[in-house]
Amino acid sequence: MTPLKNDRYLRALSKQPVDVTPVWMMRQAGRYLPEYKEIRAEAGDFMALCTNPELACEVTLQPLRRFPLDAAILFSDILTIPDAMGLGLYFEAGEGPKFKSPIVDKAGVDKLAIPDPELELKYVMDAVRTIRKNLKGEVPLIGFSGSPWTLATYMVEGGSSKAFTKIKKMAFAEPSILHALLDKLADSVILYLNAQIAAGAQSVMVFDTWGGVLSPRDYKLFSLQYMEKIVAGLTRNYEGQKIPVTLFTKNGGMWLESIAATGCDAIGLDWTIDIADAKARVGDKVALQGNMDPSILYAQPERIEQEVQDILAGFGEGDGHVFNLGHGIHLDVPPENAGVFVDAVHKYSAQYHK
Repeated sequence: MTPLKNDRYLRALSKQPVDVTPVWMMRQAGRYLPEYKEIRAEAGDFMALCTNPELACEVTLQPLRRFPLDAAILFSDILTIPDAMGLGLYFEAGEGPKFKSPIVDKAGVDKLAIPDPELELKYVMDAVRTIRKNLKGEVPLIGFSGSPWTLATYMVEGGSSKAFTKIKKMAFAEPSILHALLDKLADSVILYLNAQIAAGAQSVMVFDTWGGVLSPRDYKLFSLQYMEKIVAGLTRNYEGQKIPVTLFTKNGGMWLESIAATGCDAIGLDWTIDIADAKARVGDKVALQGNMDPSILYAQPERIEQEVQDILAGFGEGDGHVFNLGHGIHLDVPPENAGVFVDAVHKYSAQYHK
């Protein structure tokens, strides 16, 4: 394998010294970039883009040509696993993802087969292989999956939701059905991420987008325990290289100690928690990723730079910080503002790494 020219991101996840704080952006490959929109139009629709390894590679590399980012992240979707399970994923304009055959009962769960990553999800593995080859060792490649709870919300609700009434009804009226679904999803995610690692991903991340809609007790019961199972089942060393794993729960700031206890290497933070508080609570156990509000990127350059400086000062000196947004970059953010953000992280972080 080609040795990495820039390994700041991997070093930071392992709490090793770096010269400047590494930075990447959630959804950095995507719809805020005009060049992405061109490729998306060429593909025809979103899933056609995801399932074409060459085009997925192209959009993964696009932001790296614009900005000095310290990592690339696979261009894909969190709903690839449920789609491969036969639920009929499609995207409706203005409404987001939907499933033709949502899960409504035990029979629906029993019928689900765990996808083979090199068969039903081979297009993802081919994309990983293609991206890794084309990166030529410039920066590491991040693989990812949705968390079992987050995947289950879409599978039971039939798409996006605001109140999550269907899955919460299942959780409280028929918990055994939901646990069977979550367990099957955890097994699927383990296979999926391990296959991404074998294909070339040098770090993996689990996105628990909807864990924050649960109570503290139910978060541990329906979300965290399944992410802990995933962490335990992942390949953590491949071809002599450590493979760090990051867990991200949106609105999960109250559970940092429990997340750190899963054995993950890093915790992703959204913007609703002060990074200084997060570091004081768990910074001796795990690295931290985050955590600027993506909406700051609408601001003037001086305001963006100030926010970057404030977060860097909040984390302070020491290792184990990967700078990121607290969630995905918004589609109408000017690309030049993203450039201001990335440059500011490198410019102002050197003083904290002496």
